[in-house]
Amino acid sequence: MVRMANILIVDDELGVRELLREVLEDEGHAVALAESATQARVAHDGQSHDLVLLDIWMPDTDGVTLLKEWSSLGLLTVPVVMMSGHATIDTAVEATRMGAFDFLEKPIALAKLLKTVNAALARAQAQRAWRDAVAHTQQVMGAAAALATESDVETLAIHTADPLEMARQALAGLDLDAPLREVREAFERIVLQYQLDKEGGSMTRLAERSGLERTHLYRKIRQLGMETHRAPSRKAAA
Repeated sequence: MVRMANILIVDDELGVRELLREVLEDEGHAVALAESATQARVAHDGQSHDLVLLDIWMPDTDGVTLLKEWSSLGLLTVPVVMMSGHATIDTAVEATRMGAFDFLEKPIALAKLLKTVNAALARAQAQRAWRDAVAHTQQVMGAAAALATESDVETLAIHTADPLEMARQALAGLDLDAPLREVREAFERIVLQYQLDKEGGSMTRLAERSGLERTHLYRKIRQLGMETHRAPSRKAAA
């Protein structure tokens, strides 16, 4: 089951803000409101949110521009769902390309709202579990390395930075009560991340291992909201 979350709603229409807040608070979530991009910047910088519902058309700065700003500043750390009653398909595609999780068309149907919110929170929960697993492994490496002799460091790094162990910890955090599609996506994300880490960040070797063409693999990774990076060498880790 998706845990209760802190959600920021950014919309210049009072009626929309209040309606969304009422619905989400009824679901047990804590809701903060912003009526402009200026207020959203302050709220997003100063508080920890699990999800942002962001209107596209606002009087000071439009939502897509704000989304790009957060992305460029490294502040796009939680799922962002765009909302609009006038946006074109191109606008929705651009927002998704810039990192938005999904797009909701106004007037927003209650069932669609809750489904999208739950899916976004489930993805964030799975990503958080993976990051926690990585952070835990790094902490273990750091603590053990401090006690190891210089000759032991390379061996320590090899055995401690185990992609399989990180994957096991991430799998332990899976929410099996979530909808099947969300559980499947979370599982695929963990497996691909494990294989990517095991292959040292090489997309070429991952494509060969997974049996997917590189283009399809890149598309799949973007769809799952993953980041590609080349893992440090064992010698560097030592």
